[in-house]
Amino acid sequence: MIFRDVDLTYLETHGIPQLPEPDEQGFVENEGARIWHASHGSGPAVILLHGGMGNSGNWGYQVPAIVEAGYRAVVIDSRGHGRSTRDGREYSYQLMAADTRAVMDRLRINRAAIVGWSDGADTGLVLAQETPERVAGIFFFACNVDNTGTKPFEFTPVIGRIWQQHQKDYAALSATPGDFDALFAAVEAMQRTQPNLSAGELAAIVVPVAIVLSEHDEFIKREHMAYLAEALPDATLHVLPGLSHFAPLQSPDVFNDAVLAFLKGVLR
Repeated sequence: MIFRDVDLTYLETHGIPQLPEPDEQGFVENEGARIWHASHGSGPAVILLHGGMGNSGNWGYQVPAIVEAGYRAVVIDSRGHGRSTRDGREYSYQLMAADTRAVMDRLRINRAAIVGWSDGADTGLVLAQETPERVAGIFFFACNVDNTGTKPFEFTPVIGRIWQQHQKDYAALSATPGDFDALFAAVEAMQRTQPNLSAGELAAIVVPVAIVLSEHDEFIKREHMAYLAEALPDATLHVLPGLSHFAPLQSPDVFNDAVLAFLKGVLR
């Protein structure tokens, strides 16, 4: 039976499956923060970057599938999220791309495919912009690259359920469990103005990119993702039917199939 939790009521009562026991985990110091990471399995490296206010545990349905397919799955808690710390400087995708490179250096990963969800997708894109030799390809799920790409915010029960999960996880994992609201303010400030990539900047990003959006994404316009697929020189557009911004949790089979098909094309 295929698992589906489109309204996230299963998540509300059961949570997200725990990540498997890692082969390696720890912290790396970078730019005033301690960045937590974990590595699972062996083979070509796949780095999974979660969205804003989430943590590595959001990939609980993806890591086992990626490892089973013969890849090394690496998860990272973005600075200030999950187990990772942050300092007082403003957030930027460039800073989080630098954190990702620091983890790659610690784990001796020269090159990896990036699976990015929301903010994690933009982090992966900036990583490819700055150091394309380190990125085999990007599975770019559900994010904008300028402020024309977002829809007006409308609260829904699904958003409420994932928000409650984020709050629970933050309280359980963070070294500063009372700072959830402060983290949200800092991340939201970044999202209001970043990223702001021009068509020319996008045209210079040469790595393969799968532009992926769910049919009912709550935050990102489909026409914006179509624009990305046109502006990036080696990109394709994919729409996941019947799902939303939280597809990795709503229908892991559908999401994982799309990820694995992409990885097969960029990691050999």
